[in-house]
Amino acid sequence: MIPVLFFAYFASAIVILSILVITRKNPVHSVLWMLLLFFHIASIYLFLNAEFMAAIQVIVYAGGILVLFLFVVLLLNITEELKIGRFIGAWTAGFTFALALFVMIILSLRSFVAAPPGKYTIEMIQQESHVKVLGKLLYTKYLYPFEVVSVILLIAIIGAIVLAKRRLKS
Repeated sequence: MIPVLFFAYFASAIVILSILVITRKNPVHSVLWMLLLFFHIASIYLFLNAEFMAAIQVIVYAGGILVLFLFVVLLLNITEELKIGRFIGAWTAGFTFALALFVMIILSLRSFVAAPPGKYTIEMIQQESHVKVLGKLLYTKYLYPFEVVSVILLIAIIGAIVLAKRRLKS
């Protein structure tokens, strides 16, 4: 009963914090709500006995990505944009889109079929470690998508360097 209550708390807190992140007018407040959201997501990983994933969630997202978001928010002067009401008449379109998305999710859940059992059982994962199983999967079954993501990140880094060099010249 206690684990169910913990999971219910974290799941509902994640939903509420996600809504708070996207509805705040002040971007700094939105980033702070996102920090709390990332810690709750890490708590779900801890609840699932995936300590490595929880540590990566806190280090990479709460530590790195959130600091990047905060720098971007503080470096951009968006006070003028906050004064302009850009999406005033878009409530009906947004509500229609949200309703259509909700209907599609409900219809897709009705046709949900459980996946066949995989090669890695719960006992095998517990016998080995989460990190070892994750490494085996990344470098065997998911090697091609892993390499595609690494090439995309490399292109983004090269693009950022080129843009920074252009700025320095001008």
